[in-house]
Amino acid sequence: MSVNNRSDHHRIRPRKRTAFAAVVGAAALGLVLSACGGSSGGGESSDAAGGADGGSTAVQNANIIVHHQNGEPSSLDPARAEQGEKGEAFIDNIYERLLDVGPEGPDLIPSLATEVPTQENGLVSEDRLTYTFPIREGVTFHDGKAFTAADVVYSWERAMTMNLPEGQASALVDSIASMRAVDDYTFEVTLNEPDASFLYSVVLNPVASIVNSDVVTANGGIAADTPSEWMDANMVGTGPYIFDSWKRGESLLMTVNPNYWGTKAKADVRWDITPEESSRVLALQAGDADIIDISPSNVSDVEGVEGVTVYENGLLLEPIHLGFNMRSDSLPSGDTIPSDFFADKRIRQAFNYAFDYDTYINSFLDGYGARYSSYIPQGVFGYDPAAPVYNYDPAKAAELLQQTEYWDKGFTVSILVQAGEPEFEGVALLMKDGIEKLNPKFRVNVVNQAETQFDENLGADPVPYALWVKNADPGADPHQFFDPLQHPDGDWGTKHGMRDAYENPDQIAELIDAGKATVNPEERAAIYSELQKLLYEDPMWVYAAQEGLAYPHRSWLNGFVINPLWRGPQYEYYSKG
Repeated sequence: MSVNNRSDHHRIRPRKRTAFAAVVGAAALGLVLSACGGSSGGGESSDAAGGADGGSTAVQNANIIVHHQNGEPSSLDPARAEQGEKGEAFIDNIYERLLDVGPEGPDLIPSLATEVPTQENGLVSEDRLTYTFPIREGVTFHDGKAFTAADVVYSWERAMTMNLPEGQASALVDSIASMRAVDDYTFEVTLNEPDASFLYSVVLNPVASIVNSDVVTANGGIAADTPSEWMDANMVGTGPYIFDSWKRGESLLMTVNPNYWGTKAKADVRWDITPEESSRVLALQAGDADIIDISPSNVSDVEGVEGVTVYENGLLLEPIHLGFNMRSDSLPSGDTIPSDFFADKRIRQAFNYAFDYDTYINSFLDGYGARYSSYIPQGVFGYDPAAPVYNYDPAKAAELLQQTEYWDKGFTVSILVQAGEPEFEGVALLMKDGIEKLNPKFRVNVVNQAETQFDENLGADPVPYALWVKNADPGADPHQFFDPLQHPDGDWGTKHGMRDAYENPDQIAELIDAGKATVNPEERAAIYSELQKLLYEDPMWVYAAQEGLAYPHRSWLNGFVINPLWRGPQYEYYSKG
């Protein structure tokens, strides 16, 4: 099959929060700034003992794992699931992909394919364009249909044909030149160009999940640029769990697949949709929930509760950042800066020095967080612990701004932030405090907007604000961060006008492109090490922090583990009682 490799729908979408969806307000900034201390939140899972009143230790809801979620999916179709949205986590337990990552480490492991393609095992061609996947035999879909290589071709073609703007088909469309089923148990795909990130960024992507062609055909088939109403609400995969039901606004249920080809899951799973965080906390304390979603600032509410464990191992791979926009012609009426205000590197550097990183992590993230470099999160290949990072240095910030006309002239600028998200609001409040302390002529306005309005403004091109706060889409490979966030011609590079702001945009572009194409790990790591140094000197973001991975759960839940590369818990590893 030949593939049109141009994606008509590769658009920037506001990132929706998953693991931590904060629903409570932040403390007043004055109180926050007086806070001190805090831990890094990277330790082992620890049992609470002795604890608060109301903790229940008798196992409840035997044989079913109850996860109280802060929201529900918008779609259960792999071709439509939005990056970072709840549907991804549910999809990962019902559908499977050719490869996976296990509970420990970032290494790829076989799934529906029996080997991970490499040049060493002969499954990647010499020119690094063609990947061959031996397909696992004896696998059946939940309705009993046998799984073959033709199902891989069908599933990927389907997503590419639908090419929905809210989905992630661009991962396939932009990468693939052709693909075919060589025979029932051999799948072959050829790329447009060498791509060291392919296995992580494409094959692991939910959009590459394998669907049942018979079921799709029987329920409306495939229509170009059109969602499938049936697939939005129904699922027939090959995974360890079988989709049972979805009571919208209330719950979703998955049951153990008794015919699973691998190690069978040990308990059914129910998602209870519980938007209010206080209600989720009460459910965990009472034993009505086995796992809950929680914001870092509220973890202390469940620490010390008898029978509750807080899993604190690792960091989310979706760093929180503040973006600099260099090309908006329609800033808020009170802003006095020109549209290219942040094209001046000295001003961007000054804002980085004016942000109090330690206070942010210790107060707004309650110690559950860590620094990251520009732009690789800890836990992703290429992260260099020796890479330079900005530290809070108001004197240096003032020195840089004194070199510009705005030290005497003053300025007013607004920061856009989504209301009800204290981790995001904290970045804006600390940025405001840090800048306004430098000079009484500096004014920073924090604009809180409801999610719908915030998403509309962040989705506009150009964005009508010079500064905004959000978190990045999660990724397993450095190219998934550098290409959209740092490349002068990438998604945000184009939208923010980075090419006109970078001191040497062509050098940045060439290095990012080389990082994608270079397969040798040492050579690739050297490229990213150089990029982290260059982008420290010429920053396009304020790199606030990575949130810590904190999952409170009942201590009767055995085997609980979370890999930061997962999009949510993989319940097959857990048992109860």
